[in-house]
Amino acid sequence: MDLSELRRQSLRDTLGITEAAFPRILTFVDFANVNHWFDDESYDLESVPLPEGRSVEIDIKRLKSFLDCFSTDVRFYYGHDPASTGSMAFTRAAKHAFGAHRVFTKRIQQIRHDLSSTDSVTNTRLVHSDDRGDFVWIPKCNFDVEISVDAMRLIRAYDTLCLLSGDADFAALVQHLKAKEGKKVILIKGGRIDGSLGRLLDLKIDASQVKSHVAQIKQKPGH
Repeated sequence: MDLSELRRQSLRDTLGITEAAFPRILTFVDFANVNHWFDDESYDLESVPLPEGRSVEIDIKRLKSFLDCFSTDVRFYYGHDPASTGSMAFTRAAKHAFGAHRVFTKRIQQIRHDLSSTDSVTNTRLVHSDDRGDFVWIPKCNFDVEISVDAMRLIRAYDTLCLLSGDADFAALVQHLKAKEGKKVILIKGGRIDGSLGRLLDLKIDASQVKSHVAQIKQKPGH
């Protein structure tokens, strides 16, 4: 057994994703959810308090390497903004890491949200006004439908579904896969999840358990 295979086996054993218990794993990455796993993180990858001006962020190359340790295939879902050079550059980077045919994207929609007198917006530059009052644009680009459709379309390609998300909208999909298709389901999530989803899982892994494998320390803008 070479070093890479030893690392792969050790990781699977540590997380409880053994090949005997979870064969043929197809992994779906709902990156809009994954991208915010460590937004409030106060410690670095070695559990040392973060210096001021530093943050913990997902490294998509490390994320792909981590998922390859137990997945037979990995599919990555994330929205893009054609008007943003940063957004388009990230999409290119994701395709380089995961493969052009394994990254699935669509345009982010901007949804108007009218502000009430009780709403608080810390960045006033985001606030717009017209004859209807003050409002902000909220980016929205959910992939729960696309992921659910692909999970059913590829039903013969896997025995275990691994989902990186925490969206309660996937509860119906998970329930169907387990009750009607005999599949096993692993969820890797950040923060709390809805009980209706959590009760259905065969294995639940918290983002804190995989932080050292998927994240990097970056300098915050302006520091």
